[in-house]
Amino acid sequence: MKTKLLPLVAGLMPMISAAQQRYNVVYIMTDDHTAQMLSAYDTRNIHTPNLDRVAQDGVRFTRSYVANSLSGPSRACMLTGKHSHKNGFTNNEHGIFDGSQQTMPKLLQAAGYQTAIIGKWHLHSTPTGFDHWDILPGQGDYYNPRFINAKGQYQEKGYLTNIITDKAISWLDHDRDKTRPFALFVHHKACHRNWLPEIKYLHEYEDVTFKLPDNFYDDYAGRTAAGATEMEIGKDMTLDYDCKIYRPDHKTMYTDGYLDILSRMNTKERAAYDYFYDSLAVDFNRRHLTGRALAEYKFQRYMRDYAKVVKTLDVNVGRLLDHLKAQGLLDNTLVVYTSDQGFYMGEHGWFDKRFMYEESLSTPLLMHLPKGLKARGDIKEMVQNIDYTPTFLDLAGAPIPADIQGVSLLPLLRGEHPKNWRKSLYYHFYEYPAEHAVKRHYGVRTERYKLIHFYNDIDVWELYDLQNDPTEMHNLYGKPGMERITRQLRKELLRLQKQYDDPIQAKN
Repeated sequence: MKTKLLPLVAGLMPMISAAQQRYNVVYIMTDDHTAQMLSAYDTRNIHTPNLDRVAQDGVRFTRSYVANSLSGPSRACMLTGKHSHKNGFTNNEHGIFDGSQQTMPKLLQAAGYQTAIIGKWHLHSTPTGFDHWDILPGQGDYYNPRFINAKGQYQEKGYLTNIITDKAISWLDHDRDKTRPFALFVHHKACHRNWLPEIKYLHEYEDVTFKLPDNFYDDYAGRTAAGATEMEIGKDMTLDYDCKIYRPDHKTMYTDGYLDILSRMNTKERAAYDYFYDSLAVDFNRRHLTGRALAEYKFQRYMRDYAKVVKTLDVNVGRLLDHLKAQGLLDNTLVVYTSDQGFYMGEHGWFDKRFMYEESLSTPLLMHLPKGLKARGDIKEMVQNIDYTPTFLDLAGAPIPADIQGVSLLPLLRGEHPKNWRKSLYYHFYEYPAEHAVKRHYGVRTERYKLIHFYNDIDVWELYDLQNDPTEMHNLYGKPGMERITRQLRKELLRLQKQYDDPIQAKN
């Protein structure tokens, strides 16, 4: 299909240019940023005024979801508009993204767009489809990070979130062909573990005591897979790597990695860092905390450091918005803010993601809309990250290949509410056995219910009524009175598996 499509698109370019407005795209994606820590969605924890600005002249999606709640696979879904089993990148630990396949950046290039990606890539391959790329090796480093571009690997000085924004602004000013529409992908490492703050914000949020989620002490009754994980804050979060309480006599599997991170700082940065966290360590060692007191201490340290990382992120999103405005680009540019998935901020006692439960299935999605797109406020239709590819192609006036599995959001951005919009969506997580020990599972989410099947080394089903049980504490699968809705959900699940051609349907 690709070999036939690209010449066709190129041949249509003059007609497309004359027929419609061709919007630029600035796609800002963070890592592990969850709606609970973004004040456009939730004002309980922190204030993010610049992130909130993205939607002030646009929209906030209230039901935005991913197809696979894991960094690399989520990015592959976004780039291809296809579920993991179709794009071939199902998990981080063993995946290498096939850059020869059809991708949205390639299709945008064929439609006359200039494309660039700066920041996190995390697909274990060289980016293709980009006129300019400047990416992080692997997860990247918060302090004095390394980058890779077409010329090789090199090191920058400073804090990563600031550097990525600097590079994005520099590309807009100096490397962009101002005669062509563009798509710029700004991919931040923030807010990925282990939540290392910019030095000047070390003291932010230290006077805040965050409220424990109501289900922080979840006992996982009736949820076998939930009880088998290794991502509990009390049990699995480390004191050194995660909480920065370093004790030379108490090493963990992450200690060497943590010390390597610290070695990246210059003398002045390290002195400020040690002064702050060493004082916390002295106080912690005096307390001799155990049990629930220790778990709640870790929770507060986690929340505070995560919030500090978001602080720098919010400032930099503001910088980029201000620059776009100053350059006269906002009126003609779709600005998207999202994350590769959601994250647990103590819900169920957890950190991390992976599950099909709401906190990690959901992801923030805010859009500044250029002139001509009239939607404003909340969009309540169910959308998924496989929808970004057809949306950007639609905005570019480019054909949407038939094998793309997402749907264009452009009607929603025009203020329309199509009656035939999806009423359910499909999810599939593959990375097990692996870090955090979340079992493989797939499932269907409708407007009210969710059905999940955990498989591989177990065979367990879970059913939730999201209207009456939004925190997913009560598994209703097999309960009296749930027979009819279970049959309906299993039928819908199989329909989606067939629609998306997931081979797992043969086992379902």
